[in-house]
Amino acid sequence: MNKPREGSLALHWRILVGLAIGAIAGLICKQILGDNPSLKWFSENIANTIGQVFLRLIFMVIIPLVFCALTLGVAEIGDVRKLGRLGLITLLMTVLFSGASVLIGLGLANTLRPGASLSEESREKLRKEFIKDADDKINKAKNSKTVLSTILDVIPRNPLQEAVGALDGSSPGSGLLGVMFFSLCMGIALTTIGDKAKPVIAVLEGFYEAVMVIIGWAMNLAPFGVCGLVFYATTLLGVDIIWLLAGYVTAVLLGLCIHMFVVYSLAVWLIAKRNPIQFFKDILEVLLTAFGTSSSSATLPTSIRVVDQNLGIDKRIGHFVLTIGSTANQNGTALYEGLTVLFLAQVFGQDLGLSQQLIVVFLSMLAGIGTAGVPGGSLPLVVLVLQSIGVPAEGIAIIMGVDRLLDMSRTTVNVCGDIAVAACVDAIENKRS
Repeated sequence: MNKPREGSLALHWRILVGLAIGAIAGLICKQILGDNPSLKWFSENIANTIGQVFLRLIFMVIIPLVFCALTLGVAEIGDVRKLGRLGLITLLMTVLFSGASVLIGLGLANTLRPGASLSEESREKLRKEFIKDADDKINKAKNSKTVLSTILDVIPRNPLQEAVGALDGSSPGSGLLGVMFFSLCMGIALTTIGDKAKPVIAVLEGFYEAVMVIIGWAMNLAPFGVCGLVFYATTLLGVDIIWLLAGYVTAVLLGLCIHMFVVYSLAVWLIAKRNPIQFFKDILEVLLTAFGTSSSSATLPTSIRVVDQNLGIDKRIGHFVLTIGSTANQNGTALYEGLTVLFLAQVFGQDLGLSQQLIVVFLSMLAGIGTAGVPGGSLPLVVLVLQSIGVPAEGIAIIMGVDRLLDMSRTTVNVCGDIAVAACVDAIENKRS
């Protein structure tokens, strides 16, 4: 998807160029023209409109993407049940790693508060100009439900009604959370009906591929959309947005490093009984491939080869865990999504309560299952988590320009997590056998 034509720049470079043009042009215009009405009109009616076309294409496919990705993801994981203890241990390790990654992200977001560095004047501009209905969403967020009510609302009375009202906040229950619960139930149910599930799975796979094509079209517009949105933001916020993004990138990279070099190292040392330093040396080729391609799926062949040759993991275990993990064990993505949601909430002046942060943890872990193993595959699911807790999803435009670097970094953590899980499962199985 999004393969560059011969002689053209790769998509991530085009997005970076769009970011640079939008930011530089916006800063220059802001410095020279100030609050000139003509600049404001151009920024709102031309630049922002171009960006909104890109964003709406992304929003358009969120519901079908969530339903297809999660249903298929769980249906695939459902086959784990047939493999008995191996599947159960793999699933448990995946949940533990994903939970740890999200908690690290949320902990850094609450401690460092990278989104709180924005001046109050700039924040008010962002609320009133960049996101027209931000005040309504902030008021809704302040009146958040109790933990028990939130848990009960996860089970939708009418999943179609929840889907229809999920993105505009008009759903009677938990919105996208209810859609995700229904998708999980469908995935589990499909694993229990044997061959009868094959036609349904085939239809969902075809629909999912079509949705990914639409996302590919949207991403081809991303350089223009990012340019317009960043121009709009910089004419409103000036140089503040540069420092804002620097703090955000630092927080995400710090979180990914902690998860990779602390959590994974401890797991490899204590569970897999391996030297963490040697472990990282053995899989260095995989990590470089993941960083360069930003794709768990594209890295899978290299991962399998390195695990077989360098780590000596049982092929039956290694191939199974790595194949499942390339789509379902997205620890770096889960950390990134949790931290990004809290960062954007801080940017818009929203303090999320305990129940909302628990929703972020749960959704970020589930979104890891539904994330496509391709560059930029997590962006629609970041929108999903934002919408579910009342944070203006249009705010994702703020971080679009730096996403490529973070995408490369979190993919590296994702792939490393797959191999760490395989090493742990292999050690546990060998100990029991």
